[in-house]
Amino acid sequence: MLVTAVAAYLMLTVAIGWYAARRVHSAQDYFAAGRSLPLYMNFATVFATWFGAETVLAVSSTFLRDGLSGVVADPFGASACLIIVALVFARRFYRLNLLTIGDFYRKRYNRTVEIGTGVAITLSYLGWASANLLALGICFNVLSQGALSLEHGIMLGAAVLVVYLFFGGMFAVAFTDLFQTVVIVCGLLYIAFTFGDKAGGFDRVMAAASGEGKLVLVPSLEPRDLIALLAAFLTMALGSIAQQDVFQRVTSAKDEKTAVRGTLLGGVFYFVFAFIPMFIAVTALLVDPEAVKVGLGSEGREFQLILPNLIMNHASGFIQALFFGALLSAILSTASGALLAPTAIFTENILKPMTGGRMGDRQLVATARVMLVVFAGSTMLFALNSEASMYEMVQNAYKVTLVAAFTPLALGMFWRGATPQGAGLSIVLGLFTWILMEQVAPEGLVPPQLVGLGAALFGMVAGSLAPQVLGGRGHPEVVDEAVTGKPAHPAGHGHAHGAAHGPGASHS
Repeated sequence: MLVTAVAAYLMLTVAIGWYAARRVHSAQDYFAAGRSLPLYMNFATVFATWFGAETVLAVSSTFLRDGLSGVVADPFGASACLIIVALVFARRFYRLNLLTIGDFYRKRYNRTVEIGTGVAITLSYLGWASANLLALGICFNVLSQGALSLEHGIMLGAAVLVVYLFFGGMFAVAFTDLFQTVVIVCGLLYIAFTFGDKAGGFDRVMAAASGEGKLVLVPSLEPRDLIALLAAFLTMALGSIAQQDVFQRVTSAKDEKTAVRGTLLGGVFYFVFAFIPMFIAVTALLVDPEAVKVGLGSEGREFQLILPNLIMNHASGFIQALFFGALLSAILSTASGALLAPTAIFTENILKPMTGGRMGDRQLVATARVMLVVFAGSTMLFALNSEASMYEMVQNAYKVTLVAAFTPLALGMFWRGATPQGAGLSIVLGLFTWILMEQVAPEGLVPPQLVGLGAALFGMVAGSLAPQVLGGRGHPEVVDEAVTGKPAHPAGHGHAHGAAHGPGASHS
């Protein structure tokens, strides 16, 4: 019965994605839903994309093991990222009228910076997308009671995602996210109330969490521990800003007010609702403490199965269907964004420049569909061969964009003095220093990604203030364009500013 319900749910999701495909007529439709989403849909895409398998499975289990200090990156850092984007970046992103975030690096700097950041952003999605494919594999494995192996479950999950994303793109994501948000919220709230009663009520559950020391956010005032907490927070809060999925959700809104409100509401609601899986996980301490003890003592991926095992062993068939419906909704909504975003970046900002920018709109969409399949296959292989937990996969993914893409974005958006030379030096120093520190001092007082971020900031400032040997001054007028929303036409540059083709028209 449960397997049949899940199969029907997957078929319905695919059907919604195919229905959405009827709206795709251009690259802007495929990558940004035609910049047409109303507030309720824009909010749903923000929330559902971030509320994924990591939140339901990995964050809840990590909270049981380490308490609030163990989940400072997510939901604290993740929510902060969305709030920062809403309050600081959203209007500027929307006014630039670009197809991808990679287009900003070209328009503000040059093709070299565009390709460098494009490669870094694309690679960063391997971990995040793989984490969600791994979650799908776990989900199908548990549902089939082992009849479907973890590996086969990962392959099946990848196939489902490709089928409904291939034709529908961002419209498919938006339509399915709206449906999946309703399933996630209703399903998990019902389960939280049900297991809260089983555990003796809300007060008893919170007392159990407090008694186990799970509600302590800062367990130690030692400098090393405080810096580690700060690094975990900043990795997610700042590293996520330079991600295509965040940019896509901002620019898919129907206007800039909707872009700001949808992102802000999504961030606040995500922060509040992320505690629901944690609450359910704490009820497991009271309902089945032995199983929790075994789960937390497991190695590798097994400790992430605490919630699925709780539901399978202590819930009715109806609640099982609700849980796995909500879990699949969370996974599919996040994984779809994690596959479409790097597809857009790789096609628009790496492949297209290699053709001299001569790729037409239809050819761009056709190429993106091919790259979607390629990226899904690469992600599937990564998920099959990685031994990391979902939480680790996601945190590692954002380190790449923190050290390589955040500084050129933030300083390029707000500092007119930022130059292509500075941006290039920032990318090189940030990546090199981070990778070096991961090898020589991974457990040092200052975590490697913070050292890399510091090197990136130094590279940007030093490279921009030094004599300009490479790349000239770039295009600081783009900062004005982001503020006013009016196309800049400085002498000798002639930047175009169109809905679908504007991003590809402005280059150095």
